[in-house]
Amino acid sequence: MKIGVAGSVGRDHIMTFSGKFSDSIVAGSLENISLSFLVDGLEVRRGGCAANISFGLAVLGHKPVLIAAVGKDWPDYNAWLSRHGVDTSHALVSTTQFTSLFTVTTDSELNQFASFFPGAMSEARNIELQPIIDKEGTLDLLIVSPDDPDAMLRHTEVAKSKGIPILADPSQQLARLEGEQIKSLIDGATYLFLNEYELALAIQKTGWSDDEILDRVKYRIVTLGSEGSRVEGRGIETIVVGCPQERGKVDPTGVGDSFRSGFVAGLAWGLNHQRCAEIGSLLATYVIETMGTQEYSFTSTEFLDRFELAYGADARSEIALHLV
Repeated sequence: MKIGVAGSVGRDHIMTFSGKFSDSIVAGSLENISLSFLVDGLEVRRGGCAANISFGLAVLGHKPVLIAAVGKDWPDYNAWLSRHGVDTSHALVSTTQFTSLFTVTTDSELNQFASFFPGAMSEARNIELQPIIDKEGTLDLLIVSPDDPDAMLRHTEVAKSKGIPILADPSQQLARLEGEQIKSLIDGATYLFLNEYELALAIQKTGWSDDEILDRVKYRIVTLGSEGSRVEGRGIETIVVGCPQERGKVDPTGVGDSFRSGFVAGLAWGLNHQRCAEIGSLLATYVIETMGTQEYSFTSTEFLDRFELAYGADARSEIALHLV
């Protein structure tokens, strides 16, 4: 299965705050909020939605095609992704900008304040899909993850015109996108990924109801935080999958991206949606146990053992045929 992953590549500056943000917020004063937190630690890691998703797919044995704009500081990151099996040959390298920067602070309850500087990502609108298709062949799935809005819209339009199935993942860009833009990204997607808050935001901005959004896509996957995920669609029974028991909660950054990696890996293996969501949930569990979005590792046996513990022996036997 040829999988294209369009979206951001960035550097993550991950900070931890030992208290709770809510203790510093004064009720009724949110319109004039001005806060400063003394953080306990700073980690600088590789990140970006498309890079995280691509890394997860590669760890599970696939070779995704990264479709992204990157900065003049790209060589080190490029070597890392290439070494882990990601096809980075189509990345657009800026001659003037640095790679995007994501800054996030996480409190003791795993709540987060984050900001994002696009940097080279703003040049993603210059990426053309056709030359990539000419070289790689028609994509079996295009993941449109958070990116420069113009790039997201263009990639979606081109994929639709060529009949390429789309996994729409507007997530972090929903706050920035207008209602009509969100409609364009969602309408006709084979898969739509959102968390509960993002779904509510999409409903608010598009003016579509929950049911209308569901009618616009073939399958909708809603992530539920520690409660797992829900797979739903017209004419199918809703599937709810829980999360494996984590060994510790270190940092939630990148959890959603890794869930998408595992889900799509399952699709590429021809597995049903329940197994896909289970694979995504376990991969996400590895991420929450580590600092950084691409710092996790495991052997096939380790992954299968934890998968069996969480979802049973039959589930293990189904994915063991594919996991190498």
